[in-house]
Amino acid sequence: MPARARPGLLLATCACALIAGCGFGPGASGGGTAKLTVSRDFGARVLLRGSEVKPPASETVMRLLQRRAQKVTTRYGGKFVAGIGGLQGGTAGGHPVDWFYFVNGSEAPQGAAATKVAGGDRVWWDRRRWDATDHIPAVVGSFPEPFIHGPGSSKSLPVRVECVDPASPACALVATRLAKLGIPAARGTLRSSFTKDTLRVLVGPWVAVSEDDALRQIEDGPRTSGVFAEPRDNGASLALLGPDGHDVRVLGAGAGLIAATALRNDQPVWAVTGTDEAGVLAAAQAFDERDLRDHFAIAIDGGRPLALPLQGPAA
Repeated sequence: MPARARPGLLLATCACALIAGCGFGPGASGGGTAKLTVSRDFGARVLLRGSEVKPPASETVMRLLQRRAQKVTTRYGGKFVAGIGGLQGGTAGGHPVDWFYFVNGSEAPQGAAATKVAGGDRVWWDRRRWDATDHIPAVVGSFPEPFIHGPGSSKSLPVRVECVDPASPACALVATRLAKLGIPAARGTLRSSFTKDTLRVLVGPWVAVSEDDALRQIEDGPRTSGVFAEPRDNGASLALLGPDGHDVRVLGAGAGLIAATALRNDQPVWAVTGTDEAGVLAAAQAFDERDLRDHFAIAIDGGRPLALPLQGPAA
């Protein structure tokens, strides 16, 4: 276990990573197949994809992983994943690295050995640096989860698309994309109706959606929100960060962002936003599985999705 991490959280997160896969309940797609992804460097390189049709009630991610992957090593009585495929936690290039996991796009809340896998769940393990943050509450790369089976929970949840302008093309596009996946979503203005156990997708320019308490955390950087992008200048610019949490590139007019975060123990909140209306529409156009797959978050620059954090120098 990394010495500088928050021990309780990291043990739960990394242990869950190998053994977990919460998320039960019916869904509009995915059927009875649980899906497993193993990657490194914030999803930059996928190492393994696996699946299991109709997993038994006793199934855990550990059992699933040990059948699908090679060289799975553990510590602490099998509750903590030390390595997969020969890739170990510890340090790499002078940076702390470890295995972390998400269930249906949400960071696991409990130890892996206690968590089951159900049909339709998407379990994602990633070996990444954690010097910028050891806590990333939610990611977008398991889309269309969590909107089908719920965010690492035992049930699906109501979905609500909240828009600065419910009549805008971006708002309509996001709602339509969900509807085509069989996901019923109510549509309204920001915070016109709020229920704790609701999955919310906020659509609009950052200057407006940042009024939401959960999304406002993104302005404070990845250590607070888990998102490697920072809206600045009252939302007129968007800084894209590297794995160390430092600026790599700053975007201006027309830039978009799709990211998810959560406030304390609340449900994740998604942002489909941008520096202006053009950026919001660009983000809405990228609100699909093809553009979001295996990414923690994405920025949109000139219509091109960029995986966050940025892994190298500005291109």
